[in-house]
Amino acid sequence: MATWRYSTMPGGAEAVSSRNAVGRFVDFSHGGGGGRRVIKSDQLMLIRKWQLRPVKRSFSVRNVSSEQQQKVKDLVTQQQGSYNPFPPDASSIASSIKYHSEFTPLFSPEKFDPPKAFFATAQSIRDALIINWNATYDYYERLNVKQAYYLSMEFLQGRALLNAIGNLGLTGAYAEALSKLGHNLENIASQEPDAALGNGGLGRLASCFLDSLATLNYPAWGYGLRYRYGLFKQRITKDGQEEVAENWLEMSNPWEIVRNDVAYPIKFYGKVLTDSDGKKHWIGGEDIQAVAYDVPIPGYETKTTINLRLWSTKAPSGDFDLSVFNSGKHTQAAEALYNAEKICYVLYPGDESLEGKILRLKQQYTLCSASLQDIIARFERRSGAKVKWDEFPDKVAVQMNDTHPTLCIPELMRILIDVKGLSWNEAWNITQRTVAYTNHTVLPEALEKWSLELMEKLLPRHMEIIEMVDEELIRTIVSEHGKADSNLLEKKLKQMRILENVELPAAFSDLLVKPKKSPVAVPSDELGESEEEEEAEAEAEAEEEKEEEKLKPAGGKIKSVKEGTQGKKKKIPEPVPEPPKLVRMANLCVVGGHAVNGVAAIHSEIVKDEVFNDFFQLWPEKFQNKTNGVTPRRWIRFCNPELSKIITRWTGSEDWVLNTEKLSELRKFADNEDLQIQWRAAKRSNKLKVASLIKERTGYIVSPDSMFDIQVKRIHEYKRQLLNILGIVYRYKKMKEMSASERKKKFVPRVCIFGGKAFATYVQAKRIVKFITDVGATVNHDPDIGDLLKVIFVPDYNVSVAELLIPASELSQHISTAGMEASGTSNMKFAMNGCILIGTLDGANVEIREEVGEENFFLFGAKAHEIAGLRKERAEGKFVPDPRFEEVKKFIKSGVFGSSNYNELLGSLEGNEGFGRADYFLVGKDFPSYIECQEKVDETYKDQKVWTRMSIMNTGGSYNFSSDRTIHEYAREIWNIKPVELP
Repeated sequence: MATWRYSTMPGGAEAVSSRNAVGRFVDFSHGGGGGRRVIKSDQLMLIRKWQLRPVKRSFSVRNVSSEQQQKVKDLVTQQQGSYNPFPPDASSIASSIKYHSEFTPLFSPEKFDPPKAFFATAQSIRDALIINWNATYDYYERLNVKQAYYLSMEFLQGRALLNAIGNLGLTGAYAEALSKLGHNLENIASQEPDAALGNGGLGRLASCFLDSLATLNYPAWGYGLRYRYGLFKQRITKDGQEEVAENWLEMSNPWEIVRNDVAYPIKFYGKVLTDSDGKKHWIGGEDIQAVAYDVPIPGYETKTTINLRLWSTKAPSGDFDLSVFNSGKHTQAAEALYNAEKICYVLYPGDESLEGKILRLKQQYTLCSASLQDIIARFERRSGAKVKWDEFPDKVAVQMNDTHPTLCIPELMRILIDVKGLSWNEAWNITQRTVAYTNHTVLPEALEKWSLELMEKLLPRHMEIIEMVDEELIRTIVSEHGKADSNLLEKKLKQMRILENVELPAAFSDLLVKPKKSPVAVPSDELGESEEEEEAEAEAEAEEEKEEEKLKPAGGKIKSVKEGTQGKKKKIPEPVPEPPKLVRMANLCVVGGHAVNGVAAIHSEIVKDEVFNDFFQLWPEKFQNKTNGVTPRRWIRFCNPELSKIITRWTGSEDWVLNTEKLSELRKFADNEDLQIQWRAAKRSNKLKVASLIKERTGYIVSPDSMFDIQVKRIHEYKRQLLNILGIVYRYKKMKEMSASERKKKFVPRVCIFGGKAFATYVQAKRIVKFITDVGATVNHDPDIGDLLKVIFVPDYNVSVAELLIPASELSQHISTAGMEASGTSNMKFAMNGCILIGTLDGANVEIREEVGEENFFLFGAKAHEIAGLRKERAEGKFVPDPRFEEVKKFIKSGVFGSSNYNELLGSLEGNEGFGRADYFLVGKDFPSYIECQEKVDETYKDQKVWTRMSIMNTGGSYNFSSDRTIHEYAREIWNIKPVELP
């Protein structure tokens, strides 16, 4: 009798079913117990049912002939067997959940409590994903399609359960199945911890992109690192933010599948040897292994299920020194294992120390090397017997999400030259055509620079390659600008070179030699001391020192004979420290890739005009804009079901989930009273959920009838949470100066909510967190104020918290210093959910305001083109602060918010120059404009019809901020890939 094999390996054995398989052993090769198990007839029927309904959309495979496409369809269909077009019923799902609770257990068998029910439910869903996942991978493999690979240090996924069953169209069936088992779907979903693989917008964008890639049937994978302890779990204490390790993996991860057969060697340190024929060999050093963990990413209403491959690091077992261990030196024996494993312990380990810098660089290289080895192995396998390396860019597109994966460029060069035997020119041509770079910041500190000395030690071969790329760049710059204008050439080289503060290579040693000036007669009274005079003075000083030594008592000290007498000792100037030699990773990205894109219209212009202007002048065709987007599935459809029902009812269908252009139809109903009533009811329902969250997390009780004013994002000075809280302090002070009746008439009740993490070593950001919580502790307990004002800091902000806060928000603050926020994506999520924004003309705010209408956006503050002049004005001492700003600072210093010392925090807003001072982020400059704008917010909110209309217009105007639109642009204009729909 035949056996039934259940393969979870993409590209591995196909799932082959047989009528005679009942009662035989089934090979479950995925994690969670593994091994051979007997399958029952009802379970086999269940597995056969795990086929999804056909997709509603139709994409053709345009990069293969129709004849080849039909052949592949026939092959895949034959292997998969006929499939049931209807989703499983609730009874079948309940049986599957019970099966996993018994046969892939992670908990003891005595009880079926929520944590156990969550894992069994997730494993049940994963079965469905694996079938589509294997089919997707196999189809790509057989068609040999061009595939995009998105490399990112962060993937901020959030909970996966509701997203997965929502994309599969099984939410109702799973809710019913769990109800049969005595559980509630929402409660079970809440058992899932957020995957601690990211921190902010960078990682959330990457996750939105994966959702859109799968939904739109684009062949693509994500690559990242599997951080055991994440960034950190944030606790708020009386001292402010406290960091503790994330525990998201302590109960294991039901979605991931370890690929023990997919592991690649990673090397650090060592040395580079050159053969007699000139071939390079990187030998010696420290060797580790990167092992793959795969997470399936399902598309919405499509069988396409793509992959997020995460790397975990380990050392070979042979590196464990058993003899040393047995001698009692246990730590020493396991040192190699620990050094390997710690690479994937923490996201963004502190880099104040040398050890921290080394660890960060190891992380980045591990991501790049393991991913590229995997990509190249796949390319070779798909190519068959004869590999044509010049076709590599026709089959592979690598996108670097920010500068963290920059080492892709020298690593791809190293593999192609040293391992595959290509020439430099061949490898460079392939690399430039394959790799592209997304810039996410204009902040100089975020445009990574690494110590040249450190890179030479840790990655010696890569440093050689980078030096050669730098030399090629110098040659290009000289060719472009010539040698005639030596000052211009020097300026260009200083701005554009990859190596900073490094002498020109020998081949260019005479490039910047300036002509000697003719000698000019100088009057004798302007000359310094002659050589003879200098020598005489030096001899006199030496004799003086000898005399002092004779007179000096043992261990004592005498006054110099010259002090206070005939003269002073000649001052010897202190040596000027040599500037550090650095490798500029952003410059390497621009040089080594074929495309550079910003992530919002204004940001892309700043990238071209300021950040990389010299490169833009040299290669204007490289630079593009790709305004960020967010997935409407997670950020409306699943996180805001009540609003989703309203949108579907008024637009006539659920088409808006895939085609967000349909959202614009809401605008014609913006004044409809029935829609407005439904709209407000949905918002209030969401506010009630947040009120419960706040009570649970902080103990504070807030009124759902108050305006919910929310700022949630990474805590950073340029994002200006400080401006927000200073505005709240001003509001509180004015309230305290009024009578109860005046307060009630003047101010709309507000709940001001903050959330976000300050990086563990970012002292000023942590001071801001502490100050916010101190203000809250005072305001929230003030009986005079009551529900008119509450200040809440929600601890440990993450995707799951955002999924509650964003639908409940009525006013959202995006108030960064103009020109400093690349894009932002939370602003898009808030607008999609009918929230009105208050903000500056920065990042995607500019485009959002254009789409939703100027009258539906609260604008304040300086413009991006004014910022440099305003900072110059401050440096020259010409800035005159608004009296209201000075009033607020004085109020804070009075001690009204407790005994904490806020001098350092407020000191950053004072003075005209100096690091950490002079109000670099222009909080004081924008403060009067900000509080006046907030007064307009109050007046507008009092008229709920006007406010609701604005809210509807925001949702209706957010149609252009779907990540689907963004991905179509990347696919068409950077990656050159086509949609490929499974048969």
